[in-house]
Amino acid sequence: MGSWVHNSFCVARILGLLLLVGFVPNNGGASEEASCDLFTGRWVLDENYPIYNPSSCPFIEREFSCQKNGRPDHFYTQYRWQPHDCDLARILGLLLLVGFVPNGAASEEASCDLFKGRWVLDENYPLYNPSSCPFIEREFSCQKNGRPDHFYTQYRWQPHDCDLARFDGVDFLERFREKSIMFVGDSLSRNQWQSLTCMLHSAVPNANYNVTRVDDVSIFTFTDYGLKVMLDRNVYLVDVVREKIGRVLKLDSIVGGKLWKEIDMLIFNTWHWWNRRGPSQPWDYVEVGGRVSKDIDRMVAFEKALMTWGGWVDSNIDPAKTKVFFQGISPSHYNGSQWDEPKARSCVGQKEPLLGSTYPGGLPPALSVLKNALSKITKPVTLLDVTNLSLLRKDGHPSIYGLGGTTAMDCSHWCLCGVPDTWNEILYNFIL
Repeated sequence: MGSWVHNSFCVARILGLLLLVGFVPNNGGASEEASCDLFTGRWVLDENYPIYNPSSCPFIEREFSCQKNGRPDHFYTQYRWQPHDCDLARILGLLLLVGFVPNGAASEEASCDLFKGRWVLDENYPLYNPSSCPFIEREFSCQKNGRPDHFYTQYRWQPHDCDLARFDGVDFLERFREKSIMFVGDSLSRNQWQSLTCMLHSAVPNANYNVTRVDDVSIFTFTDYGLKVMLDRNVYLVDVVREKIGRVLKLDSIVGGKLWKEIDMLIFNTWHWWNRRGPSQPWDYVEVGGRVSKDIDRMVAFEKALMTWGGWVDSNIDPAKTKVFFQGISPSHYNGSQWDEPKARSCVGQKEPLLGSTYPGGLPPALSVLKNALSKITKPVTLLDVTNLSLLRKDGHPSIYGLGGTTAMDCSHWCLCGVPDTWNEILYNFIL
């Protein structure tokens, strides 16, 4: 009797995937639809399996101990059952013993850091087929532009200490029915905005939508849900004003913030334009503290602009009405020595992520400046700390399959489908 109980404990780690369905509330990963048939599906290879190492169960009886008995192959242990119409919540051993799963499958522990992990190949990705999103702009349409490899679309971010709930577009739309979302920032915000609209559209491909633009604001409306997903092109967050002396970057002014009021969820971003010089620099002078100069230290300017933006958040945001996120610093890959490949002068030809969890070249200094600025804001702002996980994805950029084709090299933006989908999947986990 005792050995049966011990064996059952190990087996329960597997069968518990099904048992958990009975305890996961409606916003959990395993129960998107009450009518989902958990037993109709297919097996998919998943590098994050098996759920346990059999050597950690010394009480497994010999007749079931295949590896201990000499079975040489291991792939049979790495297949995961994937129902056709929903996802199984990954087994949470301690919570199974307690008897319930709070707040969805992705939040086993409130202390889990969603941004520390690794990329794993998952046959159940990408989240959508880019051909189903006719509105993806050319600079992000890598496959349409001729990129021949596809593995870069099939990597899933796996946090070390928990699992992300798979993005559920229908659930997202229902949560934001009759609401508004706005991305504010540069072309990396546009990258993430287009990713989210594709993820939502692919979930309800027959739902009505329209896309409009008013000045610098693009509005993607899911009319059946009354949801507006907007993009405000504002590369510095603070104002650039045309005056007699020319275009002035005003680090203390944020009049443009009038567009951000009364929005239900805001996702901000700024960084990539702060080091621009020459013809591509969209200002002639910089003003701070009433003093106008031709230029100042760009990192100092970045920090002062963030402080101004933080002041706007504290003065204008009602946390009961609006959720505020900051996208973080999206990295570029133009120098192979930073990822221990010194002969690489760009991201061209990169076909897989870096293994492990740490980027050899370290984190950009701008990230520390950003975190320091966020720490001074009294209203709640959630950092989507995507820098490190994106640094590991040297394979995710358009390179020569972007807007400029073979005459240009884009190792700053991201292919869609691709890395920004993970940013949005993490965003989704924060709102569950």
